[in-house]
Amino acid sequence: MPSGNKSRPQFHRISEVIDLIGVSRPTIYRWVASGEFPKQIAIGANSVVWLESDVTKWMEDQIAKQ
Repeated sequence: MPSGNKSRPQFHRISEVIDLIGVSRPTIYRWVASGEFPKQIAIGANSVVWLESDVTKWMEDQIAKQ
């Protein structure tokens, strides 16, 4: 059980990442390959996820660039 104010990490699958940032699957994977977007984490042989905190930070960084 978590203690204090620490929240547990949240995972997002590709469909959720697509919904959050509003770009296509190929765009996300192209950005990952070029280092422009956080890398996914393998959680199984055929399953990958992104940490919510990584995606949120990326979004905040994009806003800050404006």
